[in-house]
Amino acid sequence: MHHVPTQGQQEGEEATDITQSNSDVRLQVMPSTSDTEQRILNAVKNTMGNVLFKLNQQDATYLSKFLKIKIENLEIEKKELVGVFGRTGAGKTSLINAVIEEEDLLPSGSVEACTSVMIKVEASKHNDGYEAEIEFISPEEWEDELGSMFHTIKKGNSESHGSDDGDINTDYHEAVDKLTAVYGEEWSEKSCEQLREHKYFKEIRKILSSTRITLLSKSAEDLSDSIVKYTRNGTNDDRWYWPIVKSVTVRVPNTDFLEHVTLVDLPGNGDRNKSRDSMWKEIVGKCSAVWVVAETNRAAAETESWEILKEISSQIGNGGECRHLHFICTKSDDIPRLHKHSKEDAQNMILKINMETKRSVNKELNKQTELKIHFRDECFQVFTVSSDEFFSRNCLSPENTEIPRLQEFLQNLNDSHSETLNYVFGAHGILSLIHGANSRRDDGRNEDVCVTLKKNLSLQIESIKKEMNYIKATFEKCLQEGVERSKGSCEQILKSALNPKRMSGRGFHKQLKKAVENGGICKPKKGKEINLNMKLASSLTDSIDKEFRNTFP
Repeated sequence: MHHVPTQGQQEGEEATDITQSNSDVRLQVMPSTSDTEQRILNAVKNTMGNVLFKLNQQDATYLSKFLKIKIENLEIEKKELVGVFGRTGAGKTSLINAVIEEEDLLPSGSVEACTSVMIKVEASKHNDGYEAEIEFISPEEWEDELGSMFHTIKKGNSESHGSDDGDINTDYHEAVDKLTAVYGEEWSEKSCEQLREHKYFKEIRKILSSTRITLLSKSAEDLSDSIVKYTRNGTNDDRWYWPIVKSVTVRVPNTDFLEHVTLVDLPGNGDRNKSRDSMWKEIVGKCSAVWVVAETNRAAAETESWEILKEISSQIGNGGECRHLHFICTKSDDIPRLHKHSKEDAQNMILKINMETKRSVNKELNKQTELKIHFRDECFQVFTVSSDEFFSRNCLSPENTEIPRLQEFLQNLNDSHSETLNYVFGAHGILSLIHGANSRRDDGRNEDVCVTLKKNLSLQIESIKKEMNYIKATFEKCLQEGVERSKGSCEQILKSALNPKRMSGRGFHKQLKKAVENGGICKPKKGKEINLNMKLASSLTDSIDKEFRNTFP
């Protein structure tokens, strides 16, 4: 049985003003019902509240400030994140709607009106209705982006004359789309400086200054209507605020399997803007599970999905928290003339295609040697789902849509997470630190013990230093070999990426200039986006990957 230290006195210890209160409390964490866990959690929270109250009554010191921050951070629940990736139009939003059994919650529709911001979906704990918390970028971030967009438009106007350069056209239209979404057509009559002034478009300044807003609705459909202008790139003349939104958190009632789990619907590949990129990368590194979504009829052959897998593997592999990687094939019922068949025949057709799709995807997964480096075989799983059929049940039973399998996975992930355990262990560390700080102020009775502990600690530190120095030397050797390979390969990498065959030398320098201006990202007129930073760093990362995994399995 695990005993958690509290504020009470232990035998032979000198109590302080912080540790005297609640001296008769002795908490125990044991296999129990949720009611018992809640009582334990409430008791520990009450104890930490008393400690925080005592700290606030004392003079501010470095230690007291540190302890107060740690206690306040205990209230920030660390949830299990499931990142949902895929190209625009792959069916990510519909998939999430089906999983949470809310057909009308997250807005979905045409590719032209695709999801443009990061949407987090979690359980509502304190409200029976539906809730959306919308977080905006800061006014400073938007002003910076305004300058960047006007620069892009000015450059596009001057360089695109008589040119069909794909980079210019893409960046130019992205900037125009964002400005038109937020300001309407009026932006074209104003300068960048005027858009930054307070007297123009006051509602935009007001929104950005609010940092975040909360929308409440009694139904999923009403909430969907409320958030659509903050989450999607619309096609009509209304104002759309997605360019100034950092993220949207949607909280749904009666979803127990999301109590400790958050689903993260990320913008389609290529839809992210610079102000959301850092958050995107942070989310990827913290995901417990990753869902890569592709349409069933093109899952194995669609290069974009596999590129997404490769792109995120370095972030969710070594040093990441990801334990599950699921390839989800959507729209499994999207078969021509399916309605002409009987329900039984239609179901058999769908299930046969699903089996063939799983074989093809698993075969392709086995070819992904880079992924195999980061993940064991048991981490991978393939699903073939139909969100439409889960609701309509025209041809498939709910089980055959495989949505219940994903719900079961989320339930198991949720059950493996204990808010009580995390809070109690955090409180345990804080109280131990307080007790240790108090013990150092005694009258000398522990001096002999302290000498012995220091001696043992010194010996252990030396042992750790020896091991760390060995690891450091090994890593440095691997990295040095990687540096030498990088020196020999960087020129060839740049030429192959920026100067493909049949392109003049002038084209190479033009592409290089654009890549530098775009933070190392090359956007060719045809083909996929190229991240030169990752390509140039690949020799370094490859050189240390194996040793890193051996050291930190």
